Amino acid sequence: MADKKVWTATGRRKQSVASARLTLGKGNITVNGRDVNEYMPYTTLVQDIKQPLVATNNEDKFDIEITAKGGGFSGQAGATRLAITRALLEFDANTDQSREDSYRKILKSQGFVKRDPRVKERKKYGLKKARRAPQFSKR
Repeated sequence: MADKKVWTATGRRKQSVASARLTLGKGNITVNGRDVNEYMPYTTLVQDIKQPLVATNNEDKFDIEITAKGGGFSGQAGATRLAITRALLEFDANTDQSREDSYRKILKSQGFVKRDPRVKERKKYGLKKARRAPQFSKR
């Protein structure tokens, strides 16, 4: 039997790292060996993960295996979305990128291709958090 074609990519967000493996299939998404609806506590995070697939009309075309590490659920969802986006771009790499229906144009116009650079700011000495100063007392 011939090997199945696999497209892989990595995404990052905050402290989370996610790697996605796309194979042709029926649209099943598993995160760390569990179904995505079972793993993610909120449906909005599941919708966030599926956004690149919905934008390119591939909800039922790929089976996706995701390995997510670090951070919380929100960061893992963002990292997963970027990983899926990059894997879709790898899948569509052989088509003409100047066409209007190329995945790159569709995904870039919706802002999925760029990594979200926002991370937690470091704590400074003399302060309670990054910017929160101790309460001032006049007397």
